[in-house]
Amino acid sequence: MKLFCFGCVWSSLGSVKGHGDCGAESLHSLYCQWATIRIEKGVKKPQPQMLKIPAANGIIERDETPMEKEIAGLHRMEFRFSDIFYFCRKGFEAIVEDEVTQRFSSEELVSWNLLTRTNVNFHYVSLRLTVVWVIGVMVRYCFLLPLRFTLAAIGITSMIVGTTVVGQLPNGSLKNYLSEVVHLTCSRILVRALSGTIHYHNKENKPQKGGICVANHTSPIDAIILTNDGCYAMVGQVHGGLMGVIQRATVKACPHVWFERSEIKDRHLVTKRLREHVADKNKLPILIFPEGTCINNTSVMMFKKGSFEIGGTIYPVAIKYDPQFGDAFWNSSKYNIVSYLLRIMTSWAIVCHVWYMPPMVRKEGEDAVQFANRVRSAIARQGGLTELPWDGGLKRAKVKDSFKEEQQKNYSKMLVRNGSQGNLPAGTESD
Repeated sequence: MKLFCFGCVWSSLGSVKGHGDCGAESLHSLYCQWATIRIEKGVKKPQPQMLKIPAANGIIERDETPMEKEIAGLHRMEFRFSDIFYFCRKGFEAIVEDEVTQRFSSEELVSWNLLTRTNVNFHYVSLRLTVVWVIGVMVRYCFLLPLRFTLAAIGITSMIVGTTVVGQLPNGSLKNYLSEVVHLTCSRILVRALSGTIHYHNKENKPQKGGICVANHTSPIDAIILTNDGCYAMVGQVHGGLMGVIQRATVKACPHVWFERSEIKDRHLVTKRLREHVADKNKLPILIFPEGTCINNTSVMMFKKGSFEIGGTIYPVAIKYDPQFGDAFWNSSKYNIVSYLLRIMTSWAIVCHVWYMPPMVRKEGEDAVQFANRVRSAIARQGGLTELPWDGGLKRAKVKDSFKEEQQKNYSKMLVRNGSQGNLPAGTESD
């Protein structure tokens, strides 16, 4: 039992790394596996066959066969009433579990991490495992939480005071240097407040001044994770409260790009201001999350094209969190920012990998949408994430009619093509 307590505390204190694995991570993983085995052993013998075993990607097992091939298996050509079954099945699948909505909830864990049980198989808890969990709660809430809260308060206060003081200096190399020192120092304090263990890969590809850094978006702390290893110019909407105080202080020392609520709706104005920033090769790279919302660390959804219309060099960055030590995903429809930060600061640690990828530029004849899709595909491959064409805005909005019409067009085109093939003489093929 003592070994458990020291192992969890060790892993929770964390460290910032560039490469390699931490012994504490391995120790914590062993305990998580042990906890899972204890749960499964505690289930009565006759029940294993009755346990629900979710599919690899969710509740139901999907057939990814394209519409044309699946319907072609039912008949050779023309419309038949049997086609209705295909659309009915797809509708039932979407009702049970569509591939978009599940990206806005926490991912299922293979084994229990002694924090929350999200897997449907993990219902039974033995007395011994309950005692271990209670000890873990005491460690996280009575020891780690006060320590982390203190570090966070120090980091935020230092950020406000430091940037305000540096902002009073005249523009020049000295001001830029001190601004970077303040931002890096405060970001590293905040990462320590989260017990962050960050593995940075391919540092030779780090974003350069005058460029645009784009990354997949899982959590509000993504920005802190990246600024822990370098300085960026942030882009976002002006807020009130504590966030507004931080924004007003930091913009004095660093050329962040903040927009008023009325301005953010004017896409041309936003693009103009970003182009002016990128045109100055002495300014810090812009940090943008093109998805526009937080996704649950399993997928990359559609990138908004606005970031790719600016011009300049794009520096893709892939971020992947390890959910075994804590769930970094922010479900904004379920938790407010205070509840989310409490969950983060009472987890064991925040462990993630950051991959800096080679810079990418827009090819000749390539439009902004194609460029955005190419960058998204590269990030998904590097981070081991599922690539989805859907708009992250579906978290709060309904599906556009254009998406429905696209499926109707695909079906009608297939019928026309099959009909034309059916009218050809035997032994010939259509182009």
